[in-house]
Amino acid sequence: MFVAGNWKSNKSFNEAKEFANVMSAMSAMPEGVEVMVAPPTPYLAAMGQLEWPCRLGAQNVSATGPGAQTGEYTAEMLAGCGVQDVIVGHSERRDGHGEDDEAVAEKVNRVLEAGLRVVFCCGESLQDRQTDVHFDKVLRQMGSGILHLPVELLDRVVVAYEPIWAIGTGLTATAEQAQEMHAAIRGWLREAYDESTASRIPLLYGGSCKPGNADELFACADVDGGLIGGAALDPESFRAIVDAAGRVAATRMHVDTNS
Repeated sequence: MFVAGNWKSNKSFNEAKEFANVMSAMSAMPEGVEVMVAPPTPYLAAMGQLEWPCRLGAQNVSATGPGAQTGEYTAEMLAGCGVQDVIVGHSERRDGHGEDDEAVAEKVNRVLEAGLRVVFCCGESLQDRQTDVHFDKVLRQMGSGILHLPVELLDRVVVAYEPIWAIGTGLTATAEQAQEMHAAIRGWLREAYDESTASRIPLLYGGSCKPGNADELFACADVDGGLIGGAALDPESFRAIVDAAGRVAATRMHVDTNS
């Protein structure tokens, strides 16, 4: 199981350090759960020096290498700050900053070339779902962003499904809807690569996951954790979601041991 927190453009630097201190004071993370937090970019170098129980993630990366690119930062720069994971293709980058499939694919390449792990986001709008093209939209994004990768690189790929229509809209995606899309993504990976590869790639739910619905969402067969937004800003709420992932991880390990 993998739980990733995306702070977006929130928290002062002092608040970020306090979050890390609170997380460090908590009990050990549950067995079988990886935890990542992606703070705002200006904090990464300092956060990378802290001793805390979370992988360090970045919210974005340049699609280009070093050079005359004012305001951009490369994957190699992120690695030098201690970053291990990079979120690519988030809906807010695609829709709010004009990142098309080609740009997203280039960012995937840059992250993997730097030896980092990519958290690849895909998802559909309300219009996509209402017009019954939501599967086509998500799997097209998968094809453009992932399909060109050789199988040996996929151990450093995580997929996060974002039902954009259910984020901050008052609408709610059910666990059944989450599982349905995750199963479609898993099936696409199986056909594009093989069963072993498809089963190894973590699929995260990137909708409005909170302590109150995390157990139900994570219990879905093809949901391997979550990309958490608002609930990741409070360490107690975030830890509650991590603990939910821990309960599911324990159940799955028990099943694997007895199968």
